[in-house]
Amino acid sequence: MNRRRLLGAASALALTPLAASSARAQTYPSQQIRFVVPYSAGGLPDTVARVVAKKLTDRIGQPVVVENRPGANGVVAAQAVMSSPADGHTLLLTDDSMMTINPLIYKNIAYDPKRDFLPVSLIATAPLFLAVHPSVPAKTFQELVALIKSRPGELAYGSSGVGSTHHLCMEAMKAALGLDIRHIPYKGTGQSVPAVVGNQVAMVFSAFPSLLGFVKDGKVKLLVVNTAKRSVFEPSVTALGELIPGFDFAPNIGIFAPARTPTAVIARMSDEVARLVKEADTVQTFNTAGIEPIGGGPADYAKVLEREAERDARAIRAAGVKAE
Repeated sequence: MNRRRLLGAASALALTPLAASSARAQTYPSQQIRFVVPYSAGGLPDTVARVVAKKLTDRIGQPVVVENRPGANGVVAAQAVMSSPADGHTLLLTDDSMMTINPLIYKNIAYDPKRDFLPVSLIATAPLFLAVHPSVPAKTFQELVALIKSRPGELAYGSSGVGSTHHLCMEAMKAALGLDIRHIPYKGTGQSVPAVVGNQVAMVFSAFPSLLGFVKDGKVKLLVVNTAKRSVFEPSVTALGELIPGFDFAPNIGIFAPARTPTAVIARMSDEVARLVKEADTVQTFNTAGIEPIGGGPADYAKVLEREAERDARAIRAAGVKAE
């Protein structure tokens, strides 16, 4: 009798973590959810966060708020999430550069993407288009490549800063095609796009909404998009993936949870986001902002992050960026 009781007690103890996780998932969320964004209001991750937060609030019966915590290359936001309870009520919503680029270019960054965070949901992606000033005598991307090769080092491109996705995307393209183009870094696309419009640089990669008005006015022309396949926003523009096998450098935006967050809680949030990003009104809102919804789960997102880390490492080596 005593032996049976001991075995029963042992079995109950073994099931306790699983039962506790299941119970938390059933009651989750039990309070307000915070999306911590490591950038100021108005940028791509912030836009995605606010759309998702509004939709989630309507769906889950708890308020979802966006908290902008810029500073120290994402460290401020990372620490805010890492120091919060790992219960799914405080989550990091960011672009992938914080997880795949920052650890490669900053020596003493105060977080480890694999140790401190778990991927929850790959929400969306935002392709970058190569905009060229009209004075550049190339009507197609192939003609641009021929022009650059005939005038090595003469043309310059702008980026939103050293180590940015815009910078590394161009360097990856240069390395793949053997191009010699000078780099002029700016402080964000708020400076780099006006630079190409003003012919201070010949070209720049940027998101579709920041370029569309200038395209309509004939102030820039779009020659290629930095994705594996053509974008829904401008299907006539060639994708770099058509010319460079495997090329895909579009920024992704996703959600991360603190390490030790219960698997069932992560699954609940991932499922909710996957459903809401496919709703017609969400798709329309995202598309207006130059964003393509995805709704990938934790396992798929982990694979994407692994591929991106390898891709970014190659681009950083090609660009000669040294860790600071």
